[in-house]
Formats: sequence, C-alpha cells, structure tokens
Amino acid sequence: MGGGPGTPELAAAVSNSGCLGSLACAYLTPDQIKEEVSRTRAFTSGPLNLNLFAGGYHESTSQDSAPILELLTPIHAHLGLPPPTLAAVSPDPFRVQLSTIIDLHPEVLSFTFGVPDADMMMALRAARITTVGTATTLQEAELLSDAGVDAIVAQGLEAGAHRGTFATDSSDGLVPTLDLVRQIRGAVAEPVIAAGGIMTGAAIATALGAGAEAVQLGTAFLTTPEAGTSLPYRDALRRSSGEDTVVTRAFSGRAARGIRNRFIDLVAERQELILPFPIQNSLTRAMRTAAAEARKAEYLSLWAGTGVAEIRDLPAAELIATLLEELRVADEEQARRFPSS
Repeated sequence: MGGGPGTPELAAAVSNSGCLGSLACAYLTPDQIKEEVSRTRAFTSGPLNLNLFAGGYHESTSQDSAPILELLTPIHAHLGLPPPTLAAVSPDPFRVQLSTIIDLHPEVLSFTFGVPDADMMMALRAARITTVGTATTLQEAELLSDAGVDAIVAQGLEAGAHRGTFATDSSDGLVPTLDLVRQIRGAVAEPVIAAGGIMTGAAIATALGAGAEAVQLGTAFLTTPEAGTSLPYRDALRRSSGEDTVVTRAFSGRAARGIRNRFIDLVAERQELILPFPIQNSLTRAMRTAAAEARKAEYLSLWAGTGVAEIRDLPAAELIATLLEELRVADEEQARRFPSS
C-alpha cells in the first residue's frame, strides 16, 4: 500500500487491534523509513511489518522514450503541467533500505518482486527479524523456501496493486488465490499467507480452510479513515463493481491490478510504449499527483483487488472487529454443517 494509502496511523490501528500492521517502505529513503517507523511506534507497541521491493529494478533502459512522452504530453497540458521529461533514476535502494530496517529491528520484514541475496537473508536471521516473501506461482514459493524465508504470501490473481511475480512471465503468475494456497501448502514446509480477494470473515474462513495459516488484506483497508487514500481514489473504490479491475503495466511498468480508467485504456492500445519499472513509475508520478489534486480519477493508479465491491467505510479497528465476528460466524456454520465424529 505504498505511494500514499499506507500510513503510520493505519499500521498502528491494525497492530493495536491484535493483527500485524504493515508499512510500505519501498518508495522511502532511509531517513523517511526511520521517520515513518518512529511515528508508528508512537501510536502502538504492537508488532510491525515493513515491506520492500527485492528486485525487478531497472536503473536505465535502451528503449526509446519519445513515444510515451508524446502520449503523456497532452495529458500534462490538460492537468496544467509542463511537458513530461524523463528524469534519471537513482540506483536500486534495496540494500541501503534493508540496512536501515535491520537497525530499526521490526518484528517482520516482508518483500516482493524477488528474493534477497544470501548475505541479506543471513543478516536478517542474525537480527532475528521474521521474513515473509511473496509468491505468485509454486516455483516462486519453492525459491523463497530454498532461500530460508519464515513464511510465504500466496498472492492470487485477485489481489490488488503490484503483482509480485519474479521468476516467470507475469501472465503465468495469475493463479487464483485458493488454488495457489493449496499448491504451495502441499509443496513447502513454511506457513502460507493467503492474499487476494479477501474482504470478509467468510472469505478468511475459506482461505484458512484451504490451508493458509493467515491472511493478508489490503483493498479492504483503503477506505478506512486512517488510510492516506486520496478522495478521487476513495470515490472510485466505492463505485467499483469489482468486475472493472484489470491487470496493467501502464502506470509503473510492472503488472498491477487496478480499476480500469482512461489512462489504462490509452496505454493498453500501445503496450510497446511502456518503459520498465521504476522508470515508467517515475515518469507518470507528476500526472498522478496532479490528477489526485484535481480529483481526476481517470489519470490515477486506482489499485484494487477483485473484491473491491465489498469494501466498507469503517475505522480500521472496527473493520477488524467486524471481520473477526464474521469469521466466528463462518466457523460456527462450518461446525454445524460438518460436526466432528
């Protein structure tokens, strides 16, 4: 939930409710990570997960940028921005971010887009920080298991925002959540965390029944008052049917699921123009920022999972209490239907 929706207030509210609050740190500098963690710790003494991107980073590209700049130029003019330019991309920040996080010693580090190097994993183990990797295929889960992670997130095709695929083509990583949980659960010893399309206590019960040890929710928290979700983004989430979400590379250069809008449609017709991550992400940032300020959702990255139609406008603590009550009811119903012998 990087780029705005994830906040210290949201992470703290989740941890204070007995769950594991998370902070998205991939877009933050070391000083910003320290500040965000400090703010979160001021609100909670509960456990905290920090999340990073562990791969898929392109510092440069030989691809011609002129066509995508041409496509963006009239959009910039419409939003009152100067013509787009391609700025230099800084070196991959993962190592320095990770070093900062080890010093901060959160309870959990989760990561996506790849697997940290062996020396990084060794440093995390030495610091006794629990590690959680993201897999979109069984092959990726096995790679994470071989690397020595403590748990594996099974990110199903229903999940919103960036796909964590790193060992195969992005289209191969579109496995339904429950199917992926069962595949991974049967192949590795590490606990599996289900992610994707989970919006209710009943869905949590189903995921646990499929073999998950826990669940990870993102979209469900986007309209909580603690989230930093912009107003046009919130409005789009509330209007979404769930059937209007698509996987696109238009905004960042990496496959991600969001609500279909004008910009996605414009770029969908010219996929060859998209630059790799994070170059494309950097290039579209000005557009996205201006669109949020102007409340023009057609130019925003409206990340959301397929279950978005079930989103609820509740404070985080109240949402968690509701989910737990729904889970309790689902478990009782399961027990009535299939009593133990």
